Amino acid sequence: MVPGAVIGGIQRQGTEGVVVMGDAGANCTGGRVPWDLLPLLPLGILAGLLSGLLGIGGGLIFSPLLLWLGLTPHQALATSTLAILPTTMGGSWAHLRSGQVPPRAIGAITGGAVAGSLVFSRAGNGLLGWHLLALQGVMYAVLALVIQPPQDQQQQPQRLPLGGLAAVGLVAGWSSGLLGVGGGLVMVPLMVQGLKIRVYQAIRLSTLAVCASAAAASFTFWSDGRGHLGMGLLLGGTAALASQWAAARLQKVSEGRLVWLLRSLCAVLAVDALRRALQLALG
Repeated sequence: MVPGAVIGGIQRQGTEGVVVMGDAGANCTGGRVPWDLLPLLPLGILAGLLSGLLGIGGGLIFSPLLLWLGLTPHQALATSTLAILPTTMGGSWAHLRSGQVPPRAIGAITGGAVAGSLVFSRAGNGLLGWHLLALQGVMYAVLALVIQPPQDQQQQPQRLPLGGLAAVGLVAGWSSGLLGVGGGLVMVPLMVQGLKIRVYQAIRLSTLAVCASAAAASFTFWSDGRGHLGMGLLLGGTAALASQWAAARLQKVSEGRLVWLLRSLCAVLAVDALRRALQLALG
Protein backbone atom coordinates (compact mmCIF):
# COMPACT_ATOMS: atom_id res chain seq x y z
CA MET A 1 0.00 0.00 0.00
CA VAL A 2 1.69 3.24 -1.09
CA PRO A 3 1.66 6.43 1.01
CA GLY A 4 -1.01 8.84 -0.08
CA ALA A 5 -3.20 6.15 -1.67
CA VAL A 6 -6.93 6.75 -1.46
CA ILE A 7 -9.19 3.95 -0.22
CA GLY A 8 -12.89 4.52 0.16
CA GLY A 9 -12.46 8.28 0.13
CA ILE A 10 -9.78 8.28 2.81
CA GLN A 11 -6.28 9.23 1.87
CA ARG A 12 -3.84 7.01 3.70
CA GLN A 13 -1.21 8.54 5.92
CA GLY A 14 1.76 9.60 3.90
CA THR A 15 5.14 10.83 5.02
CA GLU A 16 3.55 13.79 6.79
CA GLY A 17 1.05 11.59 8.66
CA VAL A 18 -1.99 13.42 7.26
CA VAL A 19 -5.31 11.70 6.66
CA VAL A 20 -7.74 13.39 4.29
CA MET A 21 -11.38 12.59 3.66
CA GLY A 22 -12.06 12.55 -0.06
CA ASP A 23 -15.16 12.79 -2.22
CA ALA A 24 -15.72 9.06 -2.17
CA GLY A 25 -15.94 9.18 1.60
CA ALA A 26 -18.64 11.79 1.35
CA ASN A 27 -20.46 9.63 -1.16
CA CYS A 28 -20.26 6.69 1.22
CA THR A 29 -21.80 8.77 3.97
CA GLY A 30 -24.49 9.82 1.58
CA GLY A 31 -25.44 6.24 0.83
CA ARG A 32 -23.20 5.20 -2.07
CA VAL A 33 -20.66 2.54 -1.14
CA PRO A 34 -17.13 2.82 -2.58
CA TRP A 35 -16.47 -0.39 -4.50
CA ASP A 36 -12.94 -0.70 -3.10
CA LEU A 37 -14.43 -1.23 0.36
CA LEU A 38 -16.42 -4.31 -0.69
CA PRO A 39 -13.50 -6.74 -0.14
CA LEU A 40 -13.64 -5.72 3.54
CA LEU A 41 -17.12 -7.16 4.03
CA PRO A 42 -15.84 -10.66 4.91
CA LEU A 43 -14.02 -9.10 7.84
CA GLY A 44 -17.31 -7.54 8.90
CA ILE A 45 -18.85 -11.01 8.86
CA LEU A 46 -15.99 -12.31 11.03
CA ALA A 47 -16.50 -9.46 13.49
CA GLY A 48 -20.21 -10.28 13.66
CA LEU A 49 -19.58 -13.97 14.36
CA LEU A 50 -17.18 -13.10 17.19
CA SER A 51 -19.66 -10.57 18.55
CA GLY A 52 -22.51 -13.04 18.66
CA LEU A 53 -20.44 -15.83 20.23
CA LEU A 54 -18.31 -13.87 22.70
CA GLY A 55 -20.43 -10.87 23.64
CA ILE A 56 -17.95 -8.37 22.18
CA GLY A 57 -18.64 -5.46 19.90
CA GLY A 58 -16.33 -6.33 17.02
CA GLY A 59 -13.96 -3.43 17.64
CA LEU A 60 -11.06 -5.88 17.87
CA ILE A 61 -11.54 -6.46 14.13
CA PHE A 62 -12.73 -2.99 13.14
CA SER A 63 -10.00 -0.91 14.83
CA PRO A 64 -6.94 -2.64 13.29
CA LEU A 65 -8.71 -2.76 9.91
CA LEU A 66 -9.45 0.97 9.95
CA LEU A 67 -5.90 1.76 11.02
CA TRP A 68 -4.66 -0.30 8.08
CA LEU A 69 -6.90 1.73 5.77
CA GLY A 70 -5.08 4.85 6.90
CA LEU A 71 -7.30 6.45 9.51
CA THR A 72 -5.62 8.09 12.47
CA PRO A 73 -6.06 6.31 15.82
CA HIS A 74 -8.71 8.82 16.91
CA GLN A 75 -10.67 8.40 13.65
CA ALA A 76 -10.30 4.63 13.68
CA LEU A 77 -11.51 4.28 17.27
CA ALA A 78 -14.49 6.58 16.64
CA THR A 79 -15.46 4.81 13.39
CA SER A 80 -15.06 1.47 15.14
CA THR A 81 -17.64 2.55 17.72
CA LEU A 82 -20.04 3.56 14.93
CA ALA A 83 -19.65 0.05 13.46
CA ILE A 84 -20.08 -1.65 16.84
CA LEU A 85 -23.59 -0.24 17.26
CA PRO A 86 -25.34 -2.10 14.39
CA THR A 87 -23.16 -5.15 15.03
CA THR A 88 -24.35 -5.57 18.62
CA MET A 89 -27.93 -4.67 17.74
CA GLY A 90 -28.16 -7.94 15.82
CA GLY A 91 -26.91 -10.03 18.72
CA SER A 92 -28.95 -8.10 21.26
CA TRP A 93 -32.14 -8.76 19.35
CA ALA A 94 -31.42 -12.51 19.34
CA HIS A 95 -30.72 -12.53 23.08
CA LEU A 96 -33.84 -10.52 23.90
CA ARG A 97 -35.98 -12.88 21.84
CA SER A 98 -34.58 -15.85 23.78
CA GLY A 99 -36.18 -14.50 26.97
CA GLN A 100 -33.26 -15.74 29.10
CA VAL A 101 -32.07 -12.35 30.37
CA PRO A 102 -33.94 -10.75 33.33
CA PRO A 103 -35.17 -7.21 32.52
CA ARG A 104 -33.77 -5.76 35.77
CA ALA A 105 -30.32 -7.13 34.99
CA ILE A 106 -30.51 -5.60 31.52
CA GLY A 107 -31.45 -2.23 33.02
CA ALA A 108 -28.58 -2.33 35.53
CA ILE A 109 -25.78 -3.18 33.13
CA THR A 110 -26.99 -1.01 30.23
CA GLY A 111 -27.58 1.93 32.56
CA GLY A 112 -24.02 1.72 33.81
CA ALA A 113 -22.73 1.33 30.26
CA VAL A 114 -24.54 4.43 28.98
CA ALA A 115 -23.43 6.51 31.98
CA GLY A 116 -19.79 5.49 31.57
CA SER A 117 -19.86 6.08 27.84
CA LEU A 118 -21.27 9.59 28.18
CA VAL A 119 -18.70 10.48 30.84
CA PHE A 120 -15.66 9.16 28.96
CA SER A 121 -16.65 9.75 25.32
CA ARG A 122 -14.64 13.00 25.16
CA ALA A 123 -11.83 11.92 27.47
CA GLY A 124 -9.70 10.59 24.64
CA ASN A 125 -9.46 13.98 22.90
CA GLY A 126 -6.49 15.02 25.04
CA LEU A 127 -4.51 11.83 24.44
CA LEU A 128 -2.06 11.17 21.63
CA GLY A 129 -2.81 8.37 19.22
CA TRP A 130 -0.10 6.11 20.59
CA HIS A 131 -1.45 6.67 24.10
CA LEU A 132 -4.81 5.25 23.07
CA LEU A 133 -3.22 2.23 21.42
CA ALA A 134 -0.93 1.63 24.38
CA LEU A 135 -3.89 1.67 26.76
CA GLN A 136 -5.66 -0.83 24.54
CA GLY A 137 -2.61 -3.08 24.48
CA VAL A 138 -2.14 -3.03 28.25
CA MET A 139 -5.83 -3.78 28.80
CA TYR A 140 -5.75 -6.76 26.43
CA ALA A 141 -2.50 -8.10 27.96
CA VAL A 142 -3.94 -8.05 31.48
CA LEU A 143 -7.09 -9.81 30.33
CA ALA A 144 -5.11 -12.51 28.54
CA LEU A 145 -3.38 -13.28 31.83
CA VAL A 146 -6.41 -13.25 34.12
CA ILE A 147 -9.07 -14.99 32.02
CA GLN A 148 -9.47 -18.52 33.33
CA PRO A 149 -11.59 -21.48 32.19
CA PRO A 150 -14.90 -21.62 34.05
CA GLN A 151 -14.89 -23.45 37.35
CA ASP A 152 -17.91 -25.16 38.88
CA GLN A 153 -20.64 -22.63 38.13
CA GLN A 154 -23.62 -24.88 38.57
CA GLN A 155 -24.61 -22.91 41.67
CA GLN A 156 -25.37 -19.71 39.80
CA PRO A 157 -27.26 -17.26 42.07
CA GLN A 158 -30.94 -16.97 41.26
CA ARG A 159 -30.83 -13.19 41.63
CA LEU A 160 -28.16 -11.45 39.61
CA PRO A 161 -26.22 -8.76 41.57
CA LEU A 162 -27.64 -5.55 40.11
CA GLY A 163 -25.05 -3.29 41.73
CA GLY A 164 -22.22 -5.39 40.40
CA LEU A 165 -23.75 -5.42 36.93
CA ALA A 166 -24.03 -1.62 36.97
CA ALA A 167 -20.34 -1.37 37.88
CA VAL A 168 -19.44 -3.74 35.04
CA GLY A 169 -21.50 -1.57 32.70
CA LEU A 170 -19.44 1.46 33.72
CA VAL A 171 -16.34 -0.42 32.59
CA ALA A 172 -17.96 -1.02 29.20
CA GLY A 173 -18.77 2.68 28.90
CA TRP A 174 -15.22 3.62 29.78
CA SER A 175 -13.66 1.33 27.19
CA SER A 176 -16.16 2.33 24.48
CA GLY A 177 -16.01 6.06 25.10
CA LEU A 178 -12.29 6.39 25.75
CA LEU A 179 -10.70 3.59 23.74
CA GLY A 180 -13.29 2.87 21.04
CA VAL A 181 -13.66 -0.80 21.98
CA GLY A 182 -16.95 -2.24 23.09
CA GLY A 183 -15.78 -3.64 26.41
CA GLY A 184 -17.05 -7.19 25.98
CA LEU A 185 -13.57 -8.61 26.49
CA VAL A 186 -13.52 -6.82 29.86
CA MET A 187 -17.07 -7.44 31.00
CA VAL A 188 -17.31 -11.17 30.38
CA PRO A 189 -14.29 -12.03 32.62
CA LEU A 190 -15.51 -9.61 35.28
CA MET A 191 -18.96 -11.19 35.37
CA VAL A 192 -17.70 -14.78 35.21
CA GLN A 193 -14.92 -14.51 37.77
CA GLY A 194 -16.02 -11.53 39.84
CA LEU A 195 -19.79 -11.98 39.97
CA LYS A 196 -19.83 -15.78 39.46
CA ILE A 197 -22.25 -15.57 36.52
CA ARG A 198 -22.36 -18.36 33.94
CA VAL A 199 -20.42 -17.70 30.75
CA TYR A 200 -23.52 -17.91 28.56
CA GLN A 201 -25.42 -15.36 30.64
CA ALA A 202 -22.37 -13.09 30.89
CA ILE A 203 -22.09 -13.07 27.08
CA ARG A 204 -25.76 -12.15 26.69
CA LEU A 205 -25.50 -9.30 29.20
CA SER A 206 -22.22 -8.12 27.67
CA THR A 207 -23.74 -7.87 24.20
CA LEU A 208 -26.61 -5.74 25.49
CA ALA A 209 -24.28 -3.49 27.49
CA VAL A 210 -21.89 -3.00 24.57
CA CYS A 211 -24.82 -2.04 22.36
CA ALA A 212 -25.99 0.56 24.88
CA SER A 213 -22.55 2.08 25.45
CA ALA A 214 -21.78 2.16 21.72
CA ALA A 215 -25.08 3.96 21.07
CA ALA A 216 -24.21 6.69 23.56
CA ALA A 217 -20.61 7.06 22.37
CA SER A 218 -21.59 6.96 18.69
CA PHE A 219 -23.76 10.04 19.06
CA THR A 220 -20.83 11.98 20.53
CA PHE A 221 -18.34 10.75 17.94
CA TRP A 222 -20.70 11.47 15.06
CA SER A 223 -21.53 14.97 16.30
CA ASP A 224 -17.82 15.72 16.76
CA GLY A 225 -17.07 14.59 13.21
CA ARG A 226 -14.40 12.16 14.41
CA GLY A 227 -16.00 9.02 12.99
CA HIS A 228 -16.56 8.03 9.34
CA LEU A 229 -20.29 7.25 9.32
CA GLY A 230 -20.40 5.54 5.91
CA MET A 231 -17.60 3.11 6.70
CA GLY A 232 -19.05 2.41 10.14
CA LEU A 233 -22.47 1.56 8.74
CA LEU A 234 -21.01 -0.58 5.95
CA LEU A 235 -18.92 -2.73 8.29
CA GLY A 236 -21.46 -2.77 11.11
CA GLY A 237 -24.42 -3.57 8.88
CA THR A 238 -22.65 -6.60 7.45
CA ALA A 239 -21.53 -7.74 10.90
CA ALA A 240 -25.06 -7.39 12.33
CA LEU A 241 -26.40 -10.24 10.22
CA ALA A 242 -23.60 -12.58 11.29
CA SER A 243 -23.93 -11.50 14.92
CA GLN A 244 -27.63 -12.35 15.05
CA TRP A 245 -26.99 -15.76 13.50
CA ALA A 246 -24.16 -16.61 15.94
CA ALA A 247 -26.00 -15.32 19.02
CA ALA A 248 -28.93 -17.63 18.30
CA ARG A 249 -26.53 -20.61 18.41
CA LEU A 250 -24.54 -19.59 21.50
CA GLN A 251 -25.60 -22.57 23.64
CA LYS A 252 -24.14 -25.02 21.11
CA VAL A 253 -20.55 -23.95 21.96
CA SER A 254 -19.00 -25.18 25.22
CA GLU A 255 -18.09 -22.64 27.89
CA GLY A 256 -14.49 -23.86 27.97
CA ARG A 257 -14.09 -23.22 24.25
CA LEU A 258 -15.61 -19.75 24.58
CA VAL A 259 -13.11 -18.81 27.32
CA TRP A 260 -10.24 -20.19 25.22
CA LEU A 261 -11.33 -17.99 22.30
CA LEU A 262 -11.50 -14.92 24.55
CA ARG A 263 -8.03 -15.52 25.94
CA SER A 264 -6.48 -16.13 22.52
CA LEU A 265 -8.03 -12.97 21.09
CA CYS A 266 -6.77 -10.88 23.99
CA ALA A 267 -3.21 -12.12 23.52
CA VAL A 268 -3.18 -11.42 19.77
CA LEU A 269 -4.73 -7.99 20.18
CA ALA A 270 -2.32 -7.01 22.95
CA VAL A 271 0.67 -7.69 20.71
CA ASP A 272 -0.87 -5.84 17.76
CA ALA A 273 -1.95 -2.75 19.73
CA LEU A 274 1.38 -2.41 21.55
CA ARG A 275 3.27 -2.84 18.26
CA ARG A 276 1.27 -0.06 16.64
CA ALA A 277 1.69 2.17 19.70
CA LEU A 278 5.45 1.69 19.62
CA GLN A 279 5.61 2.50 15.92
CA LEU A 280 3.68 5.74 16.43
CA ALA A 281 5.70 6.74 19.48
CA LEU A 282 9.01 6.22 17.68
CA GLY A 283 7.83 7.71 14.39
